[in-house]
Amino acid sequence: MSRGHQDVVDADLSGYFDTIPHAELMKSVARRIVDRAMLHLIKMWLAAPVEEKGEDGRKIRTTMNRDAGKGIPQGAPISPLLSNLYMRRFILGWKKFGFEARFGARIVNYADDLVICCRNNAPRALATMREIMSKLKLTVNEEKTRLCRMPDGKFDFLGYTFSRLYSVKTRKPYIGNRPSKKSIKRMAEAIHVQTGRNMEWMDAEEMVEQLNRKLRGWANYFQLGSVTKAYRFIDRYTTTRLRRWFCKKHKKSGKGITRYPDEFFYNKLGLIQLPKIPQNLPWAKA
Repeated sequence: MSRGHQDVVDADLSGYFDTIPHAELMKSVARRIVDRAMLHLIKMWLAAPVEEKGEDGRKIRTTMNRDAGKGIPQGAPISPLLSNLYMRRFILGWKKFGFEARFGARIVNYADDLVICCRNNAPRALATMREIMSKLKLTVNEEKTRLCRMPDGKFDFLGYTFSRLYSVKTRKPYIGNRPSKKSIKRMAEAIHVQTGRNMEWMDAEEMVEQLNRKLRGWANYFQLGSVTKAYRFIDRYTTTRLRRWFCKKHKKSGKGITRYPDEFFYNKLGLIQLPKIPQNLPWAKA
C-alpha cells in the first residue's frame, strides 16, 4: 500500500464473468485485433453452448450466454485475458476523467478482484466507482463492498489479509499481509479431501507426493508477508490428517501419534515442512 493511502474501497462485483457484455467486450478486442477471422472466432466462442451437469447428474446443454449476449466461460484459457481486457475500460476511465488525481486514488486489481486505495474522500470514490460500473453494465455487490480505514481496519485481497501486524523482534506495529483465513481453510479442505478414506488405496509414497504438490503450490503463492503461523497450522493439519489416513489404511486403532510421529513423515517419507522451506528454491520464489 502506498504511503498515505489509508482509506480503501474494498470492492466486489456480482458475477463478473457471467455479466460481461459481449458487444462492449468485442469493441475492446477489435481495438487490438484487426484480423476479421480471429474476431469472428472469438465472437463464436463467446456464444458457444455450455455443457453442465444438473442436480440429477445428467448433462445439460445451455445457450444462456448467447441468448443474453453476455458472459464468458470460466476456466477457459482465454477467459482471464478477456476479463482483464474488459476491466481495463474501468481503469482507463478512472484515469481519463481525473478521478485518480481528484481522490488521490489508485486502483489495484486482477480481473474483478479490486481495491481502490485513496488519500481522501473515499465515500465519493466508492460512489464514482458504482456509477462507472453501471455504465459498463456491471453490478457492484453491495453486501461485500465496503470502506476500510487503515491501519485500524483490515481487508482481504487476492487471498491475503492486509491489516496491522506487529514485528516479532521489536513489537512495533506496521501494515502488512498474511494468508487470509479463507485461503487457509480452502487449503485445509483440499488436504482433507486428499487424505480421505476413499484414498486408502494409494501407496504411502504416492500420497506424500500428492500432498507435497499441494503444499509446494500453496507455499509458492503464500510466501509473502507474515506466513509462519499459517505454515505451522497447515503443517499440523497435514500431519494429523496423514496420521489418521495411515491408521485407517493399516487398520490400526488410536490416533497413531506414537506409531506415526511427525519425524516419520518428514524424515522417512519426505513430507514437506513449510516453515523450513528454503526461500531461494526456484518454486519458492514469487
